[in-house]
Amino acid sequence: MSGLRLYHSHTSPYVRKVMVLAHEAGILDQITIVENATGTPLDAGSAPIAANPLGKVPTLTRGDGSALYDSRVICQYLDARAGSGFYPEGARKWDALVLESTADGILDAALLMVYEVRLRPEEIRFAPFVEGQWAKIARALDVIEERWMAYLAGPLCIGQIALACALGYLDLRHGVRDWRATRPALAAWFAKMDARDSLGATRPPAA
Repeated sequence: MSGLRLYHSHTSPYVRKVMVLAHEAGILDQITIVENATGTPLDAGSAPIAANPLGKVPTLTRGDGSALYDSRVICQYLDARAGSGFYPEGARKWDALVLESTADGILDAALLMVYEVRLRPEEIRFAPFVEGQWAKIARALDVIEERWMAYLAGPLCIGQIALACALGYLDLRHGVRDWRATRPALAAWFAKMDARDSLGATRPPAA
């Protein structure tokens, strides 16, 4: 046994990114999944705070008891362990990392929108804050539509995995915003990406 334990939440897009990479790299069988490790900024809940003092998932613990956390760190570790090459070498490496960072920024903004509604009492919610977060997302998606489609047509990398998980989360939590409406090329790319077995196996529940 490898001793790897992944603290997991079915609706976390950051966990999903790790899971998609593990599927694609063929090392999912080396990881024990610890289900329902969830929490919020107001309540750590069942998050693995003993392993990750930030109280977030994903967190990956290893056989020696040490922990890796933040999806970017875990994905790099699993990719190196599997030798799967989803972090490319040369100039394409930096493009992959920028795309991953952009996708994670989309997720950060989308999650803040959710927290504003779910965690803040209605009488003190700040609608301009929500719209400001969506503006970040919209700008990022527009740039991807305009400048990144040739890159997205290339070999699978961590940036593409992260972007697919980000778009899936927008569908899950912000579907009414209809991100596809003005981005046909990105929508077509995502339709193909979303049909991959790794995306299907990790698709979150609708609730």
